[in-house]
Amino acid sequence: MPFDFRRFDIYRKVPKDLTQPTYTGAIISICCCFFIAFLFLSELTGFIANEIVNELYVDDPDKESGGKIDVSLNISLPNLNCELVGLDIQDEMGRHEVGHIDNSMKIPLNNGNGCRFEGSFTINKVPGNFHVSTHSATAQPQNPDMSHFIHKLSFGDTLQVSNVHGAFNALGGADKLASNALASHDYILKIVPTVYEDLSGKQTFSYQYTVANKEYIAYSHTGRIIPAIWFRYDLSPITVKYTERRQPMYRFITTVCAIIGGTFTVAGILDSCIFTASEAWKKIQLGKMQ
Repeated sequence: MPFDFRRFDIYRKVPKDLTQPTYTGAIISICCCFFIAFLFLSELTGFIANEIVNELYVDDPDKESGGKIDVSLNISLPNLNCELVGLDIQDEMGRHEVGHIDNSMKIPLNNGNGCRFEGSFTINKVPGNFHVSTHSATAQPQNPDMSHFIHKLSFGDTLQVSNVHGAFNALGGADKLASNALASHDYILKIVPTVYEDLSGKQTFSYQYTVANKEYIAYSHTGRIIPAIWFRYDLSPITVKYTERRQPMYRFITTVCAIIGGTFTVAGILDSCIFTASEAWKKIQLGKMQ
């Protein structure tokens, strides 16, 4: 007797004349196809789109920076002449720089009565401060007006990723134009290192920060202290890392198979239950008629 390879067929076919179509089965089949198509398209959209995974760890992510952080500051002081505006930098490593001018620009405002300061500079990765003041001016004004508007304050590289939302420019839009003209302003910053790694493995090093602020008029035994805008910062030991990933192909195929198989199985059970119940009801009706 010749060997019949068809014995291994576990999907035995039922002749068409032995099957019975029903309206209920047709409705369930159509709904089933629409449901599978909807889930498949949803899963395909998720497979095509990139996934952002974040993690926290304790480390300095940018060891090649030489212990430096790039800072970008853009601030307007509408009631202070540009000749009086200066940037001072201090930190716990002994740095004390008054009137920093490298990579900075002063733009006159209000017919020369105000000033917009734009600057890029570096700070050490230690606690410290930088402040906008009149300390570097050759002659100190009697009543400098430190009311201001902060357009931008950011640290590190600019992270231009739409699906990553963080406090990379937390002070952008800070409006202190209506504040007391003689008051000093303290912004206390907690800087959090942030790393973004794309699909190619390229890393971008940026920094987020939280901020608290206070406004005050300071006095000493000699009288009122000249006001300034202080940015006091400290670094967090925790690093936030965002990694861009794409769903593996095998996971996508597994999910699609589960969607198709599970939907057909549940639809088949539902159809079988409805058909069995309808046949039983018909028998009961026939029994009553007899």
